[in-house]
Amino acid sequence: MSSPPQSYAFGSFRLIPSEKQLLRDGEVVPLAPKAFDTLLLLVENQGRLVEKDVFLKRVWPDSIVEEVALAHGISQLRKALRDGPEESNFIETVPKRGYRFIAPVQATGRQTPESRPPGVTLAVLPFENLGAGDDREYLADGLTEEVIASLGQVDPEHLRVIGRTSMMAYKRTTKSLAGIGGELGAGFLLESSMRAEGERLRITSKLIRARDQVQIWSASYDSAPGSVLEFQRDLSTTITQQIRLRLSPERLNALGRRYTRDVQAYDLYLRGRYFWNQLSSSGTRRAIEFYSRAVEIDPQYALVWSGLADAYASGPISGDADPLRTGPLSRQATERAVAAEPKLAEVQSSLGLMKMWIDWDWPAAVRAFRSAISADPGYALAHRTLGVLLSHMGCHSEAAVAAQRARELDPLHAGHYALSSQVAFNGRDYPAAAHMARQATVLDPEFWVGHLQLAQAYEQLGNHDLALEELQHAWRFSSGNSKVLALRGYILARLGRIAEANEVLQALDVIPSHRYVPPYAAALVHAGLGHAGQSIEGLERAFELRDVHLVFLPVDPKWDNLRADSRFQAIIEHCGFSPLPQC
Repeated sequence: MSSPPQSYAFGSFRLIPSEKQLLRDGEVVPLAPKAFDTLLLLVENQGRLVEKDVFLKRVWPDSIVEEVALAHGISQLRKALRDGPEESNFIETVPKRGYRFIAPVQATGRQTPESRPPGVTLAVLPFENLGAGDDREYLADGLTEEVIASLGQVDPEHLRVIGRTSMMAYKRTTKSLAGIGGELGAGFLLESSMRAEGERLRITSKLIRARDQVQIWSASYDSAPGSVLEFQRDLSTTITQQIRLRLSPERLNALGRRYTRDVQAYDLYLRGRYFWNQLSSSGTRRAIEFYSRAVEIDPQYALVWSGLADAYASGPISGDADPLRTGPLSRQATERAVAAEPKLAEVQSSLGLMKMWIDWDWPAAVRAFRSAISADPGYALAHRTLGVLLSHMGCHSEAAVAAQRARELDPLHAGHYALSSQVAFNGRDYPAAAHMARQATVLDPEFWVGHLQLAQAYEQLGNHDLALEELQHAWRFSSGNSKVLALRGYILARLGRIAEANEVLQALDVIPSHRYVPPYAAALVHAGLGHAGQSIEGLERAFELRDVHLVFLPVDPKWDNLRADSRFQAIIEHCGFSPLPQC
């Protein structure tokens, strides 16, 4: 039997059951005993509805109270959490039934001594740009990301490094170090700053123990433009020595394989990563520009080829890029990355993405993602994408484990929750899909994929009005992605709003005059309208154009009405998606 967790972290709060304390940024938030017990019950059941009678039995077991006491307690909690009843980030009211805690929660200290992984957790705070100029903001972000990636490969069995996206949420934060450590369950924090001094950069780093905020090590580096390349390797080595972990020569060599010898190529790579992380079509275009210039300078720079491969491979699914154009570019970039350094986790993950989306060689993609995880067990993107792929293959239990691992490694990454929603949706667990999607939208209200995932979950749950509402948000933030329009047309068709569904088809017919639109989009609307012949024709056209959206066919319930059609089965077989493996 496992021991209870030592604490729960959510938002800027930390709940400590043993001490009956709620902390916000390390400071105590006063709560009445019954209010604390109510919050604990909610947090323990995060994502699940807690009925009113359960509250009354658990929180007031020996008293006769009315629901007004519960309502008062919830009101007090909302004030303490600074939560609004209309737009709640923490407590959701389910009318006439009860309440649900909807924010992401990280429990710490649940493992038994036998199961608890050895070692410590390190949080690398975003590098602070102190007077180095706004034009070097990309360098501060790039150093943060690269130090996280480097440290993650040092000794993954003993050192867990919190992922980049979770850490970037603390950029320019006013939260205390104790509060950040408590939220993330981190034993140590690395705090760094960057300041320009003439032609040189002065980089100062401090390693701080979270529990008492004692500084256990600090160092300053005067970095000429070329020495920034050596800085990360030296910093990674020094930090691990300070935390008293053994750094093997093999791990040190692995870090060396990440870098180029050319400072200009490295600078362009960091600029590319800066724009790639914006997760927008325009950002991706800028990233490709910088990556392309970097590989002209250093054709053996594996990380840049990997970045190019990812940008080209994901473009058709995230930005409606033409796969017949970007597919060969992704394949070429992947081949160059593998030739330059096949053992890097990023390179193997790029190989998996290309095999998954472009080549439709799913067994090869699984092998590549597993190789990436073997090279760097802390590389959250590989875990997440492996989970998505396994769910498309019908391996739903295994997929859920992989998706969960991605969330654990980078607990504030909205993309991990949105794609975990897709994993649950593929497994036909629609309440879980809705729950994960809601968490994605809480973490990033403007992340269109979270709203799209929530819409498709709501549609399967019969909440059509809510689904259409979420699609309005998705459309506003997606720059007009075809998946949003297609799902809207499908839902309208299923509701019998035929004229509006036909308007969607007309819109899809007009868009190709100025940009590529996947044939899958219109095929989905026709499926909703019950036009089997036109839907099949659209899917056959999609196959000819290597439309990446065909990967949804094996498991997506929206296609269930066509599964018995021999033409539909033939398309899945031609894509190589059938038969599904034994999991």
